[in-house]
Amino acid sequence: MHIAILTFDGFNELDSLIALGILNRVKKPGWRVSIASPTSRVRSMNGVVIEAQASLHDAIEADAVLVGSGMQTREVVASPALMAQLRLDPARQLIGAQCSGTLVLAKLGLLDGVAACTDLTTKPWVEEAGIAVLNQPFFANGNVATSGGCLASQYLAAWVIARLEGVAAARDAIHYVAPVGEKDETVARTMRNIAPYLEPAAAAA
Repeated sequence: MHIAILTFDGFNELDSLIALGILNRVKKPGWRVSIASPTSRVRSMNGVVIEAQASLHDAIEADAVLVGSGMQTREVVASPALMAQLRLDPARQLIGAQCSGTLVLAKLGLLDGVAACTDLTTKPWVEEAGIAVLNQPFFANGNVATSGGCLASQYLAAWVIARLEGVAAARDAIHYVAPVGEKDETVARTMRNIAPYLEPAAAAA
């Protein structure tokens, strides 16, 4: 099972790396989580340089893809060559986006006729793309999910885990990273946000 987190130059560390950390709480043979980038190294909005673990080609073959946000997302969607490589397919993949990553999904046509979540800065750009923006941290329609606000990355990660490994695994992952003294509250809040977008049997588990 491969989950790829698309991460471009100017990326927001909270979006890509919180999701990476939570998703890696699943300790199962064959479970792999990768930072996928168009170049071998990418620099964050705060100057942190990381090495990519996967290519964009690897990402389009992944079981799940999360699109992180960053300061250069509008440059990404303005690049026909780059966008042409992002052949994401919700018929065979779980696809999620964080903040300005929602703009990428909008430009790829993956949000046509569907409302979405994003951050306040990106909201007008997503609306210009013809997508209604919700005033909530997480929303999913079938295999496509969006989230708004840096710390909403926990909801994307939990949704992916719940869909691929089950609700118990999602609860365990969030419980591990939640602040001491707030673990039950954090797990409850996370599950409350993603449960409406899970299969009824799974959400009730």
